[in-house]
Amino acid sequence: MNVHVKTADQRPSTLQIQKALELLSAWTEDASADQINALDPKLARLVRAQSYPEFSRSYPDDFAVDAAYRATLPDLQNGPASLIKGANRRIQHVGISNFRLPIRYDVRDGAQVMLETSVTGTVSLEADHKGINMSRIMRSFYKHAEAAFGFGVIEAALDDYKADLGSFDARIQMRLSYPMQVESLRSGLSGWQYYDIALELVERDGVRQRIVHLDYVYSSTCPCSLELSEHARATRGQLATPHSQRSVARLSVELKGEGVWFEELIEMARKGVPTETQVMVKREDEQAFAELNAANPIFVEDAARLFAEQLQSHEAVGDFRVMASHQESLHSHDAVSLLTEGETFAEVSLDPKLFPSLIHVG
Repeated sequence: MNVHVKTADQRPSTLQIQKALELLSAWTEDASADQINALDPKLARLVRAQSYPEFSRSYPDDFAVDAAYRATLPDLQNGPASLIKGANRRIQHVGISNFRLPIRYDVRDGAQVMLETSVTGTVSLEADHKGINMSRIMRSFYKHAEAAFGFGVIEAALDDYKADLGSFDARIQMRLSYPMQVESLRSGLSGWQYYDIALELVERDGVRQRIVHLDYVYSSTCPCSLELSEHARATRGQLATPHSQRSVARLSVELKGEGVWFEELIEMARKGVPTETQVMVKREDEQAFAELNAANPIFVEDAARLFAEQLQSHEAVGDFRVMASHQESLHSHDAVSLLTEGETFAEVSLDPKLFPSLIHVG
C-alpha cells in the first residue's frame, strides 16, 4: 500500500523575499554592470526600477531661475568637437527661417508702415564647432525690432548675432508683402497692389552686400500669336485672339550708395514692362488693358532685356539678376529667361525649383 504524504508549501514568505532583496541590493551597489548582466540580464531592469526616483508631476509656478542655476544647464550645441556627427566640415549657412514679427518700414513719402515680416538669419559654422544657439539669432534681432527698418538697422542686428555666435560669415533676409496704391488705367479707380519684396544683407569674407528682391507680376502677350491673329482677320475675316498670360519677374539688385526706395524699384519694373496686372477694373479699364497689351507684346527674352535696361541705367544699382517666367496659356509648360550682370548673381548650377518659385498666388 502506497502512502502519499502532502509536501510542505515551498513558496517563500514575504519576510524571506524582503531579506533576499536586501541582500541582492547590497550586492548590486558594488557590482559592475557586466557582473549584474552575467548573473541575470533581468536583474538590470530590477535594479533600475528600485533606484528610479519619484518625480513631481505638478508644474512649479513659483520656481525662479537664478544665475547659479542657469550655469548648471547643459548646452550641447556648445559642446566639444567630439560630439560632432557626420563629416567634420564647415557649414556655410545654419540658422533659422520664417521667424515672423511686425516691422515698421520707412516709405518714400516720409511715412511709416507696419508689415508682417518673415526673417531668415544664418551664420557660418566652422568645422570644429558642434553647433549654434538658434535662439541667439532671434534675441539679437529683437534688440532692433522697434526701430524703423532699413539696411542700417539690419547691419546692427547682424553685428550683434555674429558677435554672439562667433561666426565669420552671416546673412539676414527679410521677406514682406509691400502694399502700394495703384490707379486703374481709365476709370479713375484705385486699389492696393501687393508686392513680394525681400531685403538681404550678406557678409562673406568680411565684405557686405545689400540686396533687394522684387517680384513683379505682369501680363505678356505673345508677339507671334498677335501677328497670326491679325493675319487671320486680314486675310480670311476670321476672328482670332492672341494668347496672353500672367507672368512673373524677379528682379534682384545689389545696392550701391544710398540705394533705392521700394516704390522706385517698382516704378522701374513698370517702366520696363508696363502691362502690370490690374487691381480695380471697369469695362473701360479692361479695354485699355487689351490695348496696352497689344502695344507691348513681348517674348520672355524681351522681358528680361527690358527690365535689365531699366536697372543698368540707375546709379544706385550694382550687380543684378532678372528672372522671368511666362506661364503660358498656349503651352503646357512655362517660358523662362535668366539674365545676370556682375559676379554677385553669377552661378553655374540652378536650384531645380528656382523657376517654379516664380508663382503669383493672388
